Amino acid sequence: MSSVEKLYNKMLRILTNEDLWMNIGLGLVKIIAIIVLSTVFLKIVKLALHNVFKVRQKTSLRISERREATLLRLLDNVLTYVVYFVVIMMILDTVGIPVTTILAGAGIVGLAVGFGAQSLVKDIITGFFIIFEDQFSVGDYVRIGNFEGYVEEIGLRTTKIKSWTGEVHILPNGSINQVTNFSLNNSIAVVDVSIAYEGDIERTENIIRELLAELPAKYEDMVKAPELLGIQNFGQSEIVLRVTCETKPMRHWFIARALRKEIKLRLDEHGIEIPFPRLVLYNRQEEAEPVQKTMKSDA
Repeated sequence: MSSVEKLYNKMLRILTNEDLWMNIGLGLVKIIAIIVLSTVFLKIVKLALHNVFKVRQKTSLRISERREATLLRLLDNVLTYVVYFVVIMMILDTVGIPVTTILAGAGIVGLAVGFGAQSLVKDIITGFFIIFEDQFSVGDYVRIGNFEGYVEEIGLRTTKIKSWTGEVHILPNGSINQVTNFSLNNSIAVVDVSIAYEGDIERTENIIRELLAELPAKYEDMVKAPELLGIQNFGQSEIVLRVTCETKPMRHWFIARALRKEIKLRLDEHGIEIPFPRLVLYNRQEEAEPVQKTMKSDA
């Protein structure tokens, strides 16, 4: 019998082996069952986790919304990684690959990689302390180094920051040395109002104070009524009055724009004009009265 015939007979015996096909079919069924059950388990646990956080919102044990969002997203990611790892190990065990040997080898390789991946370990440790100490959370507006924007995601290794123009900056946690968090406390809106030297300062201040007392009912982002501090500066052609208002975190820009609009409309109603730059020109060739010209700013 030739070698070709021997090989053919061997392959034929393998392909016609009922036990082999039974084992392959049983293995495929087990793998499909593992994937389906793990997917269902992952969805159920995530749903339960989200419900736990919803219940905490109604109890006295409730933590801040910003920290809840951060912890919830982090737990989702960790849970997903753990389930995927267990599924891979179960599938390898099903197909007959010794899992214990792989885990032992992975431990040795992990130890070797740990010495060469110190930056990765630093990122993970820093990420843990960022979350544990609640330095900033998802949704906070922060400044980290040269990057500024809203925190999109905090992981154990990286942090994602989205700027107001749409760019997403991905920063390794180990590189985060200083953080400025603008979302922890209330913000302050500051608005300067210019009044002409010829204007009635007392009357103008009374009109502005009357307006400021009405605004908290109109703008819910105001923590309390805006305050007119008084004269802030003497300009070249105007007196500058300063108005401040305590707002909810990161709402000071919106409230500042609203204050400028409301004050301008109210001053127009009472015939009080905001001054514009004036320039006085003298003609040396003619002995005449100074000619005063006015220039309106384009602003």
